[in-house]
Amino acid sequence: MSKTVSFGDLVQPFRIEALGLRGQLVRLGPALEAILGPHGYPVRVAGMVAETLALAAVLANALRFDGIFTLQAQGDGPLGMVVADVTNKGDMRSYARFDAERIDAARGGAGGAVPSLLGAGHLSFTVDQGPDGERYQGICALEGASLADCAHHYFRQSGELETAIMLANTVAGGTNGAGGRAGNGGGGNGADLPSPKRSSGFAQAGGARAAALMIQRLASADGADGDEAPADEDWRRAVILMSSATAGELLDPAVTPDQLLYRLFHEDGVRVFRTRPLRHACRCSRDKVATTLRAFPQAEIEAMAEDGAVTVTCEFCKADYRFDEAALGALYAAG
Repeated sequence: MSKTVSFGDLVQPFRIEALGLRGQLVRLGPALEAILGPHGYPVRVAGMVAETLALAAVLANALRFDGIFTLQAQGDGPLGMVVADVTNKGDMRSYARFDAERIDAARGGAGGAVPSLLGAGHLSFTVDQGPDGERYQGICALEGASLADCAHHYFRQSGELETAIMLANTVAGGTNGAGGRAGNGGGGNGADLPSPKRSSGFAQAGGARAAALMIQRLASADGADGDEAPADEDWRRAVILMSSATAGELLDPAVTPDQLLYRLFHEDGVRVFRTRPLRHACRCSRDKVATTLRAFPQAEIEAMAEDGAVTVTCEFCKADYRFDEAALGALYAAG
């Protein structure tokens, strides 16, 4: 009898030494529910937020940085923007801006979630390490049917490591997957990566969940004497093995991360490392809101007041910060 375990919020790093690959498996459960909970998103928007969070986590944990990694998709569709950020400590948050009427009209749109929801636009990756650190940003057009497709497009055009990504989420009783085409980071051969299929034995067990599985070909995985054919064959083999994963396996609490990775890659000797925790944690605070208010002329702030008070709502967590007349007076007196 298989033992059901909780669907925790974590990153499981791994390596496949024989194939010259590294990878990350991300799972989001309670943190995703906490992020989605206050917003009441339509199902399709919630699904895009879930996959944006999973993609942000899997990309951020493949990097070494001290600060904040931000993933943002922005377009001219009914879902105007979805953004997620992850700190190097694993704190996550996200929100989306959308037109509810246009979202409803776009239901069942052809071409996939990205064209029907986001439309034409761009995907950006930003690493902010604070005033004393380096800031890095990558950007690419929204190309493809899914968010995974867009990420693959970025890796192909950036010339970075060859990368293959699978995303899956379960929202409101439905299971969605996103595959794509493996990125050609170093000019090698890409490989078709299908959407993860739903497992017939997968039982939905309440609550929103999301997962991301990513493999990357290490720069040292070249063939001898400049001949990359052996490494290319290893890469294609790894992508085929990865694509055999189902959305059910990625999202099933009864399948632990090490069990899933063993099933996919055991023939080549997969090695797992210590998991890294993820959690929902917004960085908003009353002090930060007060600093923002001080940046505006007092007359503008007073014009925003209702019943003598100004209330500021955090877009990420929906926390309200209320400043009454006394608090506003003290704010400007201090400023």
